[in-house]
Amino acid sequence: MSEMQLETALDTLKKTGVRITPQRHAILEYLIEAMSHPTADEIYKSLESKFPNMSVATVYNNLRVFKESGLVQELTYGDNASRFDFVTSKHYHTICQSCGKIVDFHYPGLDEIEHFASHVTGFKINSHRLEIYGVCPECQEEQSQ
Repeated sequence: MSEMQLETALDTLKKTGVRITPQRHAILEYLIEAMSHPTADEIYKSLESKFPNMSVATVYNNLRVFKESGLVQELTYGDNASRFDFVTSKHYHTICQSCGKIVDFHYPGLDEIEHFASHVTGFKINSHRLEIYGVCPECQEEQSQ
């Protein structure tokens, strides 16, 4: 985990008047360490032994605060479970169709597509989203055995 990322994120919250609770700190730390694009339920299950009085609602509320502060982005896919990504810079995702694992990648060439789409359609383009689906190396290995 990058201690610097955590300190920067905590400073961002403090500057916006958000109180740093132990649960808030732990959820943020988990998101930075995990890099697995967890759901709120996955975060809750990972932290419930450390915080037995914490509820799933607490996790959701904190994720909303983090999202509003620009610290995380919410990823919605067809499975009705939002996933949360600490990396908020423009990047893309490969998604395993077997286990659901999500891996980040960046491809700057896709930025040109926004310019081209704007030129061709006259739209003022705000953003784009790219998801690539396949089977991760671990699942490929399992399937070959």
